[in-house]
Amino acid sequence: MTHDDVPHDDRSAAPDAPAPSAPRPVRRMDARSLRGLAHPLRMRILELLTLDGPDTATGLARRLGENTGTVSWHLRHLADHDFIEEETGRGTRRERWWRAAAASRQLNTTDFRDDPDARGPLTVYVHEIVQQHFNRVVDYLAEDWGPRWRDAGTLAQWHDLTLTPDQLAALNEELADVVDRHRAAAAGSADRAAQPVIVQLQSFPRRARPDRTPDADGRSDGAGRAGR
Repeated sequence: MTHDDVPHDDRSAAPDAPAPSAPRPVRRMDARSLRGLAHPLRMRILELLTLDGPDTATGLARRLGENTGTVSWHLRHLADHDFIEEETGRGTRRERWWRAAAASRQLNTTDFRDDPDARGPLTVYVHEIVQQHFNRVVDYLAEDWGPRWRDAGTLAQWHDLTLTPDQLAALNEELADVVDRHRAAAAGSADRAAQPVIVQLQSFPRRARPDRTPDADGRSDGAGRAGR
C-alpha cells in the first residue's frame, strides 16, 4: 500500500503542494519521520497548514479547540522533522508563523514490513489519513454549495473491475497523470469562479465471497466480477 496524497502504486501519503508552477519534490518517509508525524493532533495541524496555508500556534489552537502551549509543542516537533518551516519575515518574537514544507509525502507501507517498532506509528498514520479523507467528504456534504458545484462534484465507485496488481498500479498512475494535467492547466488561473478542489480516490482489492476457494495469492474463482 502506498499513500501519496495522490494514490500511487504501492505508497500511502498526502500532497503538501509547492507553488503550482514548481516541480513537486517528493519526500519518501522513513521510520524516523513516520514516528515524528504519527500523532493525531500533529497530523491535524499539518493538514490545516497544507490545505489553508500558514498560521500561528494561537490561530491553530483556536481552530482545533486545543491549548496554545500544546499546539506550540507539536509545531516544534513537526519542524524538527522538517514537515513544516517557519515563515520568515512574518510575525514577532512572541508569535511565529508556520507553513507546510513544500514537498509531497510518500509513504510505502512495505518499507516497514520487517520493522515491528513501526507498526504502532504506521497504524496511527494510516488511520488518521483515512479519517481525514472521510471528514473532508462529510464537510463537503454538509456545506451549502450552489447547484453548479453540486453537479460538478461526485462521489463515485466502480466495482466491476478484475485487475492484476500491475494493472491496478497502472490505473492509479494514469489517474494521477490526469490530475497532474489539470493542476498544470489551472496553474495561475485568475478565474474568479475557481475554488480549491479536493480529489480523492480509493482503489484497492477486495476479498471475494467466503464460499469461493482462494488460490495461493488470496484470489477466488470469479473474484471481482460485477455485482459480486
